Amino acid sequence: QWAGGGEPSAWVEVAAGEPGGDAADGPLVPPGSPGRVAALRRRGRGCCMVAPLVLHGRAWGELYVARRPGEPVFGRADADFATVLAAVTAAGIAQTERLAEARRLAFTDALTGLANRRAVDMRLDEALEQHRAEGVVVSLVVCDLNGLKQVNDSRGHAVGDRLLERFGSVLSLCGAMVPGTLAARLGGDEFCLLAVGPDSDEVVKVAGELCDRAAELDLGEGVAVGVASTGDPIGPVHTARRLFRLADAAQYRAKAAKSGGPVVAGRHGGADDPVVRLADAPEPSQGPERRRFRR
Repeated sequence: QWAGGGEPSAWVEVAAGEPGGDAADGPLVPPGSPGRVAALRRRGRGCCMVAPLVLHGRAWGELYVARRPGEPVFGRADADFATVLAAVTAAGIAQTERLAEARRLAFTDALTGLANRRAVDMRLDEALEQHRAEGVVVSLVVCDLNGLKQVNDSRGHAVGDRLLERFGSVLSLCGAMVPGTLAARLGGDEFCLLAVGPDSDEVVKVAGELCDRAAELDLGEGVAVGVASTGDPIGPVHTARRLFRLADAAQYRAKAAKSGGPVVAGRHGGADDPVVRLADAPEPSQGPERRRFRR
């Protein structure tokens, strides 16, 4: 009734018998809504003004103001002000939604809908601060999806993407078994689970469930899984980089051995565990860290 009519995008309703109601600015006082008029009476109000909050061409909500009986009925100047205020409010809501969407895109993997590497890095830094301050157990499960290249080469990248999506769903389902766990795609065929708080044995159990479920997918060749947890004898973990290297080394051992279950850093000899020694070995001097380490 009001859009495009040159009038304020607000209207006034007046309780029956309210003085001044009949003299209010014509188009601002449409035939009263029975529900609103009854509500005015119940609340002891004489009149109200409503300005819709329009977002993306649809009514998102409304700005609602009421006055007591005997106070002046809202007029044109009030409606003009309410119209501007509603427009500013709607613009602020739209901006907030855009910022929320930008943040979602910044921390989400577009293909699988899981968290991305940036989200993992931020959460892991926070988790290790808790670990240093309070001794909270932090566990990282790194997964390498087997057979993705063969699927891409033989059946096309669309089918490969479907394999990634299906494994992402399996990873998310397994992550949900441990409350508060972050499921993420690090990139390519690499995924991870980040658990903060639960005992390392509980995380290893979920990692085993992940291996079993991944082996049942009709595409690919299962998954190689490595686990590193501050709850195991892996030595002090002062940086996210070391925990990643430990989990990556465990995953490397699982892949090399074609293991059907997870390999856990520190479970076979503590500091003398082959996984721990591999993770702590001196690094070559060239190339990106994770690629150098994987060779």
